[in-house]
Formats: sequence, structure tokens, C-alpha cells
Amino acid sequence: MKILISHDVDHIHVFEHINDLIIPKFLIRSLIEFTMLKISASEFYYRISDIFKNKWQNIEELMLYDKENNIKSTFFIGVENGLGLKYSLKHAEFWSNKIIEKGFNIGVHGISFDCFEKIQKEYKMFEKITNLKNFGIRMHYLRTSKNTINFLDRAGYLFDSSEYELKNPYKIGHMWEFPLSIMDGNIFYHNQRWQNVSLFKAKENTKRLIEFAFNKNLMYFNILFHDRYFCNGFSQWENWYIWLVEYLKNNKFKFISYIDAISELENNYSI
Repeated sequence: MKILISHDVDHIHVFEHINDLIIPKFLIRSLIEFTMLKISASEFYYRISDIFKNKWQNIEELMLYDKENNIKSTFFIGVENGLGLKYSLKHAEFWSNKIIEKGFNIGVHGISFDCFEKIQKEYKMFEKITNLKNFGIRMHYLRTSKNTINFLDRAGYLFDSSEYELKNPYKIGHMWEFPLSIMDGNIFYHNQRWQNVSLFKAKENTKRLIEFAFNKNLMYFNILFHDRYFCNGFSQWENWYIWLVEYLKNNKFKFISYIDAISELENNYSI
């Protein structure tokens, strides 16, 4: 079993959200987590501090960490707005180029999921700002309809990673689907809208899931960690990711990119 790691870029600047309810909702949720002793005083302090710094992304910090650990991660960048994703195309182009320069792969963080014309528009916008010809997509909030995967294939995407289930990749037309195995939010939020799982419990649950996937003979274990949480304000989440990488390395798992996994699938496997 090999390890796929990706990062969704949901935010760039705090003040993108000055005219919506994202900031007050975030403050209320953080206050609830603090009063319930689910986060520390320092985490709460840094979350407030980041608002005044106008910084809700940690892309460079995460790239540095992944590169130091030889992780072939993929960053998914949005080119349209929706559901709390509100950064500009200019910022999307800037960070896409920066990520490519650092040697990482990038893909689309998709907004439209039920309209082929809008899906194709996002594909062409991303192609234009990156000059890439082969790239994948993950839908924002993993939103899909019965037609989404077929629409993505028609649009020309190399792969998608929007399904959330422990199973092997499979092909739809010319496109590969890589189901997600685990994501940060589902680890720390259990049937709640605020954090209610401790770091210790998160680690234990993660180890059980990896063991289950390994015993199920999964070819790839597909991990999503948002760059937003690689910071002091979410130190438990950051520590979980760092622990997870070390745990995987210590257990001799190999990291692989989606692009390299597709080469393996196309050349060596018949699914």
C-alpha cells in the first residue's frame, strides 16, 4: 500500500470574507472549542492573531515540510468562488506558479459539480493560468451529483479525488477516480460542527483506519490535509499531520503522487 497526500487550498486571506459570515462563525466555533477545553489557550490566541495578520493559508510552510520529508503532495487550487472559497483568480495563479516552481503537482479545487459547461469553464481557466495539460480535480466539500464524474471525464480531467470511501482507484472513461481514505476534518470533528476529538484519540483512530485499509489490500491510502491547519492556531491538527507522516515513514510506507500512481495503474494493473 502506497500513500497519496494532497492539500486543498480553501482560503488565502482572512479579509476575503469581510462581507460574509465566515469570520464570525469561525470565532464562535473557536470560542466554543476553547470553553469546552477542546483547544488550548495558545491555540485560541493564535487563531485570533491570524485574523489580524490577514493570513489563513500556510502553503509555503507545508511545502517546506513536505519537501523535507520527500512527500509528493498535490495542492488543489480554486479558480471559481463558492461555499466560502473566495480568493481571486490572480491569487490562484500566483500560488499555482509558486507551487509548481517548488516541484509539487497542482489540480483544481472544483466549485461546480452539476453543470458540464461550468465544470468545463473551470478546467479551461486552470489550464490557461498554469499552462498545464494533465491535471486532476477535487470538488470543494466533496460535492458530487450522479453526473459529476462523467462530466469531469468529459471536461478532460486526468483524475478526480472527490469520493470518500476505502476502496481502490477505478476508471471512468479516460479519467481515474482516487477515493479519499481519510481527511483532517473527519478525524477531529465527530458528528459535531466543532472539534470534539482529542489528538490522542485522533491518532488511535487513524492507526486503526490505516491497519484496516492495509488488511483490505488497498493499493493506495489517500490522505487530505488542508494547508490552513498547518499552524499554531490548529496545533493539534498540525501535530496530527506531522505524527502521521512519521508514523507512515517508520512503518516503511512509500509516498507517491497521483500522476505517478496513474502511471503505475496504466502500466502494471488491470482494475
